[in-house]
Amino acid sequence: MYQRRLLASTALCALMLGATPVATFAETPPDTLVQAWSIDDIISLDPAEIFEFTASEIAGNTYETLITYDPKNVSDVFGKAADSWTVSEDGMTISFTMKADRTFASGNPITAEDAVFSLVRAVKLNKSPAFIIGQLGITPENADEMIVQTGDMTFDFKMDKAYSPSLALYCLTATVASVVDKKLAMEHEANGDFGYEWLKTNYAGSGPFIIKDWRPNEAVILERNENYSGEAAPMARVIYRHIPETSSQRLLLAKGDIDIARNLTAEDIAALKDDANIKIESGVKGSLYYLGMSQKNEYLSKPQVRQAMKYLVDYDAIANTIMSGKVKVHQAFLPEGFLGAYNENPFTLDIEKAKALLAEAGLADGFTVTMDTRNTPEITAMAQAMQQTMAQAGITLEIIPGDGKQTLTKYRARSHDIYIGRWGPDFQDPHTNSSTFAYNPDNSDEATSKPLAWRNAWDIPELTASTDAAMLESDPDKRAEMYIADQKKVMEEGPFVIYAQEIEVLGERANVNGVIVGPSFNDNNFSKVTK
Repeated sequence: MYQRRLLASTALCALMLGATPVATFAETPPDTLVQAWSIDDIISLDPAEIFEFTASEIAGNTYETLITYDPKNVSDVFGKAADSWTVSEDGMTISFTMKADRTFASGNPITAEDAVFSLVRAVKLNKSPAFIIGQLGITPENADEMIVQTGDMTFDFKMDKAYSPSLALYCLTATVASVVDKKLAMEHEANGDFGYEWLKTNYAGSGPFIIKDWRPNEAVILERNENYSGEAAPMARVIYRHIPETSSQRLLLAKGDIDIARNLTAEDIAALKDDANIKIESGVKGSLYYLGMSQKNEYLSKPQVRQAMKYLVDYDAIANTIMSGKVKVHQAFLPEGFLGAYNENPFTLDIEKAKALLAEAGLADGFTVTMDTRNTPEITAMAQAMQQTMAQAGITLEIIPGDGKQTLTKYRARSHDIYIGRWGPDFQDPHTNSSTFAYNPDNSDEATSKPLAWRNAWDIPELTASTDAAMLESDPDKRAEMYIADQKKVMEEGPFVIYAQEIEVLGERANVNGVIVGPSFNDNNFSKVTK
């Protein structure tokens, strides 16, 4: 018995250090789930700032939002940290009651004071995801009057208008609405920052796991939360190892050095399909692959060029060859499965049509443009495929590789020409994507609202007004019609080439059970996993 524990401990130490254990200790510890993933997109661990895929998933397993939904049936909304809620007759106030006798990982009780603090904190810090709450009429200036504690376990969430009920509730399922331990966060406050500098690399939540350690571009280590108010996680820890090379992930999975491989390519999946020790699990995500074209660029700002670019992508080759089994062709900003999703795909690779549009724009000889590209194998492969098809129309596409943080930082500063990216919904209401692809209330460099339309400097007052109107429409059918019309307009005129909807694929050891692959990355859950 002692020898087994020693072997497991030796293997765990090697895993935590990012090394590959020697073959003798290849099997991962029975109480530890080890995943290989490209995690270089992590910028912060603070729920008020998290806006990337990896960190969102980590938050979903370590923090609790007020309310949540069944990942297999997103219309089934229920309380998480909140026990119940009521909506006022005028539709402008939601009154929440928190669940009793629940604690944070620190042992501090979860109260309405923590919920109010967390929401007000997120609005006042005003980081990238703050707009999710702010779009309901809550600003840094009025947050203290709009989100008000009414009792030890009750509070009111006020809005400036009677928004679609589903919109308001789904906003509060987003990562930015995670409940933060006020006492612990404020113990680390510096210069009125609500504990922000500390929470960027630390933890103050109540989920089934705690964040034990984050080593950028190396590993993230989660440990079971012994003070979790729900059912204890079977796994004592979950380790994310940063292994961007997909071939390395495949080898480690086949050897048993990891339990789950997260970035397998179509080729890797095909190579593993006959291995009895491996199983493949998948789930359709709301994530979209797209190109964002800056309207500050003299060429890309021409309407004919924007349209031409949509005929210079080989959609079928990407979906059926490069990303086989991992995406499906989708060209509108609402993913299939959302209210009002437009599932027609009018664009195909058409070099001659693209050439005609470029000639119409006065660019018959083409032009040179750059593309910021995250240096993962699949993103690089897609970028190179586009480079080849664009060259056929005379466009020289210069690929600028970088890691996730580098490319995102440049994109958010809107200092790119073209950005090849992946966008995931923040909540399960259509406004989540409409408010970023079809919304830009202030196109100035100093704007506080910075959706994707802003990042690409696309000034769209009419679409912005339409997005505002759709979020107030209570009739689902009318709402759907409004979103379909806006999607068609963005497809025809917008600076986005949306080309695929993601199917997330996980390669797992056969003994791994209980993984939940949800529609968003913060829905991916490992709290029920057994081995």
